[in-house]
Amino acid sequence: MAGPAALLESLEHQVGALHTLRLVCRGREAATASHLPLSPPQPSLPQTSSAGSPGPAQYSPGGEMEVARLGQALELKEERKALGKTPEEDEESGDLTPLSPGEPRPHRLSQHGLVRNETLREMALRSKLSRVVDATSRLIEVEQTLLLPLIQQHPFPLHPKDSIEFRNICSRMALQREGQQFEKDLHEAHQCLKTIIEKLIWSLAVFPSEPYIPVRSALRQILQNLLAM
Repeated sequence: MAGPAALLESLEHQVGALHTLRLVCRGREAATASHLPLSPPQPSLPQTSSAGSPGPAQYSPGGEMEVARLGQALELKEERKALGKTPEEDEESGDLTPLSPGEPRPHRLSQHGLVRNETLREMALRSKLSRVVDATSRLIEVEQTLLLPLIQQHPFPLHPKDSIEFRNICSRMALQREGQQFEKDLHEAHQCLKTIIEKLIWSLAVFPSEPYIPVRSALRQILQNLLAM
C-alpha cells in the first residue's frame, strides 16, 4: 500500500509533464501562425486606349488568348507558392505542360488533395494534444483536491513509475514538435496517461465507501474525454 508520499511523487511528475505539454502547444500554435497563407494580391492588367491614355481595354481574339495564358501563368505561380514547389520541381513533374483555357490539371488537383489530407492530419494531432493537456490538468486537480485527503486515511496502490514515464515522453515531444516521431510520442503519451487513470480507477475499486464515489466518477469522466474521437 502507498500513502501520500507516493501520490505526491506522482503529482510532481505530472505537473512537470503538464508544464512541458503547454510549452509544446504554444510552440506549435506559434509555428502554425507564422505559416498562415496570405491572400495573394490580385494581378492588374494595364488598360490603355488607342491614344495612349488609360481607358477600356480592347482585345483582339489573339489578345484574349494571351490574357487567358497570362491568367494561367499567374494561377500556376500562386499554386506553386502554396505547395512550396520550385519551377524545376514542376518541370520534373510535368506540371508546366501548356494547357488550353478551361482544361483541368489533374496533377495539381491531386497535389491540392494532398494538402487537404495533411491539414486534416494536423487538425487530428492538435485535437489529440489538446485532449492530453486537458486530461492531465483535470487529473492533477482531482488528485490534489479529492484523492490526497482520502489516501491519508486509507492508503491504496499507486504507480509513480507511470507518471515518471509520462513526463519523459512529454520531454521527448518538446524536442520534436512535428514529424513522425512527434506523432509517435504523442500516441505514447496518450496511452501512458490512459494507463495512469485506469490504474487509479482500479485501485479505488476496492473502496466501495461513499467518499470514493466522486473520485471514481471524476476519473471516469476524464478518461472518457481523453478517449473521445
